[in-house]
Amino acid sequence: MTTVSVDDAADQERKAPGRPRDARADAAIIEAVLDLLAAGQSADALSIEAVAARAGVGKATIYRRWPNKEALLIDAVATMKGPLPMPAGESVRDDLVMLVAAMRNKRMEEYGKVTACLLPELLKRPEMYRIYRSVMEPRRDIMRQVLRRGVENGELRADLDIELTLLMLAGPTITQNMLRWNPNVPDEGYAEALVDAVLRGAAA
Repeated sequence: MTTVSVDDAADQERKAPGRPRDARADAAIIEAVLDLLAAGQSADALSIEAVAARAGVGKATIYRRWPNKEALLIDAVATMKGPLPMPAGESVRDDLVMLVAAMRNKRMEEYGKVTACLLPELLKRPEMYRIYRSVMEPRRDIMRQVLRRGVENGELRADLDIELTLLMLAGPTITQNMLRWNPNVPDEGYAEALVDAVLRGAAA
């Protein structure tokens, strides 16, 4: 029985006229990037050759999809974050709890290691930082919209500093994901506890 590698499948998919590229190869490549970063490989040292070997594809398969390593890294970050969350829009507290919980689940804890490996690149290279922000801003804007809605409907203080409140909600979560900075803060009920703490100063 003849086996077909991910790379062979990708090539066959590419050659078929009018057919989209093979999603299996895309997923294998992205997963390889995230695995290498989670294992401690720095973004600077990450090579297309290493990604190709890990994914079981050829370098040409990667370059057909991404023009360079930077583009591949940003797609990996976007995939890591997953689809944008959609607040229900009924309660500001419930929406904020949902958004914080989405940042604090086990999947995001694992990917916190990946973010930690990307930090040196974000600090050294303005272009990487700009692209990373372009991935993150739509997520931040969802939380901004929830906070603004709370101000408009009277659930939150009229003089609330939206950006500072956003930072107070997201900052501790990111730090816990990357560093587990305070192991004395329990995972159980984390989102509710954080949101309630912030709302004690933010509520109308």
